Amino acid sequence: TMECYTEEKANKIKADYEKRLREMNRDLQKLQAAQKEHARLLKNQSRYERELKKLQAEVAEMKKAKVALMKQMREEQQRRRLVETKRNREIAQLKKEQRRQEFQIRALESQKRQQEMVLRRKTQEVSALRRLAKPMSERVAGRAGLKPAMLDSGAEVSASTTSSEAESGARSVSSIVRQWNRKINHFLGDHPAPTVNGTRPARKKFQKKGASQSFSKAARLKWQSLERRIIDIVMQRMTIVNLEADMERLIKKREELFLLQEALRRKRERLQAESPEEEKGLQELAEEIEVLAANIDYINDSITDCQATIVQLEETKEELDSTDTSVVISSCSLAEARLLLDNFLKASIDKGLQVAQKEAQIRLLEGRLRQTDMAGSSQNHLLLDALREKAEAHPELQALIYNVQQENGYASTDEEISEFSEGSFSQSFTMKGSTSHDDFKFKGEPKLSAQMKAVSAECLGPPLDISTKNITKSLASLVEIKEDGVGFSIRDPYYRDKVSRTVSLPTRGSTFPRQSRGTETSPLTRRKSYDRGQPIRSTDVGFTPPSSPPTRPRNDRNVFSRLTSNQSQGSALDKGIISPVGGAKGARTAPLQCVSMAEGHTKPILCLDATDELLFTGSKDRSCKMWNLVTGQEIAALKGHPNNVVSIKYCSHSGLVFSVSTSYIKVWDIRDSAKCIRTLTSSGQVISGDACAATSTRAITSAQGEHQINQIALSPSGTMLYAASGNAVRIWELSRFQPIGKLTGHIGPVMCLTVTQTASQHDLVVTGSKDHYVKMFELGDCVTGTIGPTHNFEPPHYDGIECLSIQGDILFSGSRDNGIKKWDLDQQELIQQIPNAHKDWVCALAFVPGRPMLLSACRAGVIKVWNVDNFTPIGEIKGHDSPINAICTNAKHIFTASSDLTVKFWSVRRLPHSGPP
Repeated sequence: TMECYTEEKANKIKADYEKRLREMNRDLQKLQAAQKEHARLLKNQSRYERELKKLQAEVAEMKKAKVALMKQMREEQQRRRLVETKRNREIAQLKKEQRRQEFQIRALESQKRQQEMVLRRKTQEVSALRRLAKPMSERVAGRAGLKPAMLDSGAEVSASTTSSEAESGARSVSSIVRQWNRKINHFLGDHPAPTVNGTRPARKKFQKKGASQSFSKAARLKWQSLERRIIDIVMQRMTIVNLEADMERLIKKREELFLLQEALRRKRERLQAESPEEEKGLQELAEEIEVLAANIDYINDSITDCQATIVQLEETKEELDSTDTSVVISSCSLAEARLLLDNFLKASIDKGLQVAQKEAQIRLLEGRLRQTDMAGSSQNHLLLDALREKAEAHPELQALIYNVQQENGYASTDEEISEFSEGSFSQSFTMKGSTSHDDFKFKGEPKLSAQMKAVSAECLGPPLDISTKNITKSLASLVEIKEDGVGFSIRDPYYRDKVSRTVSLPTRGSTFPRQSRGTETSPLTRRKSYDRGQPIRSTDVGFTPPSSPPTRPRNDRNVFSRLTSNQSQGSALDKGIISPVGGAKGARTAPLQCVSMAEGHTKPILCLDATDELLFTGSKDRSCKMWNLVTGQEIAALKGHPNNVVSIKYCSHSGLVFSVSTSYIKVWDIRDSAKCIRTLTSSGQVISGDACAATSTRAITSAQGEHQINQIALSPSGTMLYAASGNAVRIWELSRFQPIGKLTGHIGPVMCLTVTQTASQHDLVVTGSKDHYVKMFELGDCVTGTIGPTHNFEPPHYDGIECLSIQGDILFSGSRDNGIKKWDLDQQELIQQIPNAHKDWVCALAFVPGRPMLLSACRAGVIKVWNVDNFTPIGEIKGHDSPINAICTNAKHIFTASSDLTVKFWSVRRLPHSGPP
């Protein structure tokens, strides 16, 4: 047993040692693995350190390369500026040389004309002397011998008259005269003249022929010196006038550049104060300021050149004035003075003939222009008649045409157009001397608008605010009417008769559209009432137009009037006009005052856009009109749309106009004769030119894959165009005319949108849809693909959104639920709402420039004014009798477009509770 116990104990100790040995072996293996891992980590760490050092070296090299590139860029910019300055100086030098050459060319042309005139007169003189030197028969010689005194006096007069018109070649002319005198003396020696009281007067006259020859030569030299001096003075004055005009233009351009430079400097200072890290923007502004400074330096050099040239011409003028004409005239004898007066009379007759020829040519061209306009108008009416004939087989189309004509008052318009066109076209060539304000008021306007004013002034007569007394007074005080540099004397009975005929035409107020002529049915009767022998009809001095009598039904029209209306429609009535409007009763308490009204569209006006000088309107008549707010006339009509024009925008940066009809956006370049240069579609296609030019009839449906575009908006920078089509808004980049993205998120058609800029110069687009929601989209630097809304404004409206307007951080939305909501864009929450702001749909919203006032308009034609700060009503006015479809503002006026075919211009009254102006 002892041995067993000892053996068991030994086994137990052995097992324990083996177990410990195994554990120590495992620990050894772990230590060896840890040692290997540590060695690997040390190796990786050294490798990472080497890579880090290498990358740091590369970064340092890149920084050095960047510094070198920046330095190279600055040097390149400096070199480019120097090259541009040098080029500008070369251009200025070339222009100066060109002006000098033009002056020399004009002087040479004047000298050439003078030489041709002298050559022509010398030829006439030689031919006259040859006729006098023709050999005579014996019978004629016998008669000449009986009357030598008469022959001698005739020869003397002919010689003196013809010799006074010659300038060079005096030697040849004198030789011919001497030969002729020798022949006459020889002839008188063979046939002595009868004596009178014992004397021979003919012989005495021929003895004084040498003195007469020297007298005519001296008179001719005096006339030539006077003529040369007159031509020099005229050319000098023309040059001075042209230089002064150039100098005024350069001074105005310099003032504009100064203002632009100051604006850029203020912008740079503001940018430096707000975000100094914007080095790129600051550098661009600095470059623009440097370019403007270079342009200003170039303009200053040009002004200095003009001043130097004017000073040189003034010195030359003093030299010319030193030889005063009074010295030449005072040294003339009575016979020389008669000869000079005769030459002056001939020259004035020649100039008058040239002026009369130019005037006749101008009248002929104006008559052709009026005929072309009237032919185009008649073609339009022929197309309308053809459409009526086609509609006879389709009762629905016929009913539609009839309803549209009844809505727009087409019947009464036809009558008045036919009446006017007959009266105006019959006297189209006798209205040149019109004395209406339009003939004198605007002299420095573009050619197109000047032609329009001429047509409107001659076809429509004087405006409303001219009374008979004022017309008579202005005619009595006016001495001369200036048209295109040609003067017409009012004292002349011929022109006075033309003036009386023009003034006796009916005024604009009596031809207002939608008016009727009462019981008159024959155009002949109406024309007789405007006979030129009739006294001038006085009109009210105020601006209040007469009330319109009710229109007659279409079936009550005269047959002759209906048949002739399509062929005698005047082109002037197709053009729109802006007429002043007087104050209505009770309007003194209203917050707005209507000052003018634009007419010209034949169907409801749906949209408009305005600048300080231009107004653009779009209508259901498938056309857009461009108006000049300075002259009050329509400039051009942009036609050819497939259906109603629902939105129009003007980009002041590029000078392009964008008009929307069905699924098309037409891009017009109004700088190039109002031509459509591209057509954009709702699906993102770009078509060069006018894709709708072949569409002569109204398109009811859109093409496959296209959607109706409801509204467009331009970014404040003018680089992006946003078009609301269907449930999305397509984004167009205008520099390439390519679609670059889409704004999605609405479940109903997007009806309206507006665009503003954030503090980071990013576009912020707010959209309103028929799904009752207003959504906000903030775009970044890179705009591509589909973009979702940044925020969804809640609570929504109870009906579709019709209009939006943003001022600063405040957003207003108008809806079909008759309510207006005020939102905070920063906090993205509702501030205030007025559920029943109007009694009908809220169709348009706009802010009054420079005042904390909001304008809202509804389908009932009511305009309301609200205080923006506390959203309380200030006042309201009945603006139109029909729905107001759009509101727009500029620095001076508020414009409202309505379905009553008019655009009204409003000014804001100074009310004590309307806020600061």
